[in-house]
Amino acid sequence: MSSEPGSAQDSRQLLEDRQNGQQSHADRKLAAGKKSKAPSRWAIDVRPLRVPAYRRLWVGNGVSMYGMQFTAVAVPVEMYSLTRDSLWVGLLGLATLVPLVIFGIWGGAVADVMDRRKLLLVSTALTWLTTLGLLGQAVFEVGSPLLLLGLVAVQSAAFGISSPARQAIITRLVPTPLVPAALTLGFTTSQAAGVAGPLTAGLIFSAWTPATGLPLAYGVDAVLFTVSLWATYRLPSLSPLVEAGQPVDGAPPAPRRAGLRTIADGFHYLATTPVLLLSFAIDIIAMVLAMPRSLFPEVADERFGGGAAIGLLYSAIAIGSVLGGLTSGWIGRIQRQGLALVVAVVGWGVSIALAGLAHQLWLVVGLLALAGAADLVSSVFRQSMLQVYVPDRMRGRLQGVNITVVAGGPRLGDLRAGLMASSFGVGFAWVGGGLAVVVLAPLLALAFPALLRYRAPATPAE
Repeated sequence: MSSEPGSAQDSRQLLEDRQNGQQSHADRKLAAGKKSKAPSRWAIDVRPLRVPAYRRLWVGNGVSMYGMQFTAVAVPVEMYSLTRDSLWVGLLGLATLVPLVIFGIWGGAVADVMDRRKLLLVSTALTWLTTLGLLGQAVFEVGSPLLLLGLVAVQSAAFGISSPARQAIITRLVPTPLVPAALTLGFTTSQAAGVAGPLTAGLIFSAWTPATGLPLAYGVDAVLFTVSLWATYRLPSLSPLVEAGQPVDGAPPAPRRAGLRTIADGFHYLATTPVLLLSFAIDIIAMVLAMPRSLFPEVADERFGGGAAIGLLYSAIAIGSVLGGLTSGWIGRIQRQGLALVVAVVGWGVSIALAGLAHQLWLVVGLLALAGAADLVSSVFRQSMLQVYVPDRMRGRLQGVNITVVAGGPRLGDLRAGLMASSFGVGFAWVGGGLAVVVLAPLLALAFPALLRYRAPATPAE
């Protein structure tokens, strides 16, 4: 099978057009297709699926994300069955977060100096091999908590390397006007997998003992992850658009190799680009101050009597994101994306605060779902700005920073909520955090109006 299938010709044409400052081949295709039926005002925009390379990537990501949820459930189940100690289960979070942050930033730098398809192939294969390692140690009943921590750390590092490149290639695969729709499809699919995967994994562990359920869960993940490998293999070549070392605009030139200097250039570019810096800052405000997940067990037990309430609380935000994605046809038509981002973050804060005040389970779940829909909208606009605004030669490094924010923000939010709840009570920690976002997000936007002024470009940025 050829390593440059189908859409490689389109990719080469796109590279040639953009380097010559011409309208991209993909954008000409979009213009030629104007006569096709316009997307629904509300239904999710599926036009990016007409692009074969993106369609394969979307299928691969969706199937593999569903499979990864089996491992996400199986690993803590196995760790607790081995140790009977929640401290060891908590160490899994540390083993996941630290490599994800370190290798996410480094992987972003690597994604700017080499063919992103090759980087994705290597990192995806490493992720798949660690899943096979988890399967093997479960089948042979090795029973080592340290080995389990090590495999999880390696898998997280591989995922951290692949994530910046996987996000950075979206703008190379679809025309610029369809970037918000492509991102919405991806976010919606990942959230749907986040709901369906754990539920299916729960059925496995309810039907079988860990001795049987663990190999089955890891095996399902390993099999489904081969779809991601296939989709990555079928991508066209995604070499850097600009020759290494050649300065083109105010941003640093394309790097020749990944290193500390390259990473520092990425952070310097972010620090001197107010629109992007503010988009990260407002997301940190939303996640750190108003993420209530660590309060769910106490609220479920004391307010709703335990039982099924805990599952509903943990799934509510993801369910809202899925529903928001399915009714997101309007997102691609929004030009004032900066203002829309601020409004979505305020909507998140309002929904979280109201959920903290509610005492009927159905109302809490409904308001958390509304918060999840607002979170999807804010995520799409923030990622759209990052995809389109940033030059291709910087996109990998900025996606690496994005991985750090996305991974670290909610976890810091869990810590903040837990500390506040232990000192001031659950109600203050939950409601106060939401209200803080409602106040601070608009203040940040008014103090630094570059974000409010941002509009989606009418033509491709590259």
